[in-house]
Amino acid sequence: MPDSPAPNWFERYAASRAATNQANAQHSTGPRTHAGKLRSSLNALTHGLTGGRTVLLPTEDPAAHQRHTQEFFDEYQPQGPTEKQLVQELIDTSWRLNRVPSLEAEALSRAANPPTPEAAIAFDIVDAYALIDKLALYSHRLSRQFHKTLDQLRDIQADRRETETRDLRHAAALLEMHKAKGIPYDPAQDGFVFSNDQIETFSHRLIRLNESRHIEHIRFYAPLARPASI
Repeated sequence: MPDSPAPNWFERYAASRAATNQANAQHSTGPRTHAGKLRSSLNALTHGLTGGRTVLLPTEDPAAHQRHTQEFFDEYQPQGPTEKQLVQELIDTSWRLNRVPSLEAEALSRAANPPTPEAAIAFDIVDAYALIDKLALYSHRLSRQFHKTLDQLRDIQADRRETETRDLRHAAALLEMHKAKGIPYDPAQDGFVFSNDQIETFSHRLIRLNESRHIEHIRFYAPLARPASI
C-alpha cells in the first residue's frame, strides 16, 4: 500500500491547537465537564451522518422528512422489496447529505459565539474548521454512496421494465389470436400477471405505433413519384 501523505500545515496546526485546547481545559476547574458535554454534542452531530439508521435531529422537521420520503417514492415508484430497500437507502443517504451545510453552520456558530469562556477553550475556530474538513469527507462518502445506490436501482428497474415489456408483447399477441378465433383469453393460463385491460391497452398501443410507422414511411421516406413523361 502507498505511504499516507504527510500532514499539511493546517493539519499540523490544528493538531497543535487541539492539544493546547485540551491542556487548557485540564488546567481549569469546572470546564472539563462542560467541555465533555460540548464534545459529546459535536460527536452527536457528526454521528447523524454516519449512523446506520436515519434519526431526526432535534432541529429537524418530521413533516419535511415525510415529504422528502414521499418525493423519492413518487419519483421511482419501486416494485418489490429490493427496489423499495434501494429507494429507502437513497432517502436516508440524501437526508444525511442535506444535513452537511447546517452542521457546518452550527460548527462556525459555536466557535464564534461560545456561551461561556470554558466553551471558547473547548471549541475554537480552528476546531470548527477541522470539523468542517471532517464533514466534507463525510459528504464525499455519502455522495458516492448515493450514486452507487442510484445506479443499482436504475439497473434493476431497467431489467424489470424490459421483462414486463417483453411479456406484455407476448400476452398481446396471444390476446389478438384468441380474438381472431372468437374465444375468450385468460392471461393467467399462460402465467401472466397482467389483467385483460392492461393487455388490451398495450395491444392497442402497439397497433397504433405500427400504423404510425407505416404512415411515417410513406410521408417521409418513400421515394417521390416521378412525373409522367410528356
